[in-house]
Amino acid sequence: MSHINVTINGRQYRMACEEGQEVRLLKLAESLESRVESLRGKFGEIGDARLTVMAALTACDELLDASNRIRNLENELEALRGVRAAAADRARATQTAVTNALNSAADRIEKTTQVLNRTIGGGVAIG
Repeated sequence: MSHINVTINGRQYRMACEEGQEVRLLKLAESLESRVESLRGKFGEIGDARLTVMAALTACDELLDASNRIRNLENELEALRGVRAAAADRARATQTAVTNALNSAADRIEKTTQVLNRTIGGGVAIG
């Protein structure tokens, strides 16, 4: 377990984090500090606790929006997977139909060739 100092709203806090997560925790603290400073610029000195709560609420608001976008994209992805599966099924059906049609045409050509060979008799065989 590592310990680092972060500064939020002008105050230092000693925080514990997992090994290797120090840089991430510093970036999170910087993001929160930036939000607090932005709100202070908009609203002035309205109290440390209120600024911190407002900053946390704006972060939660962005997180909720991001979660909703992710859920919508996951739903869209699932729908697209369904469309892809249906298209693949149609492609297989079309391929089967074309194969059957070609085999049928080849059979008819073969039968026609046999009839012509019998009709011509002793002449030169066709095919």
